[in-house]
Amino acid sequence: MKAWEALDYNKKVLQRDKALGSIPLEKINIVGSSASVGHPFAANGARITGKLSRILLEYSRQCGLISICTAGGMGVTAILKSV
Repeated sequence: MKAWEALDYNKKVLQRDKALGSIPLEKINIVGSSASVGHPFAANGARITGKLSRILLEYSRQCGLISICTAGGMGVTAILKSV
């Protein structure tokens, strides 16, 4: 995250004229990860999606972003919107 804020890193590595900026820490992984609950194989997608749904209700948020790793080095991202 410090690299995103560093102009030098952005210029040399990302070839950007300006830094990407900071990320509010209170919005990142507010409830932990799958590893903290034993990385339940074949249940992560359902568990993470369900947890984000509950978070949207508890924190009265409009939407949230999740990313889920899948077998073989692939991954999926999703944006859930509260209705």
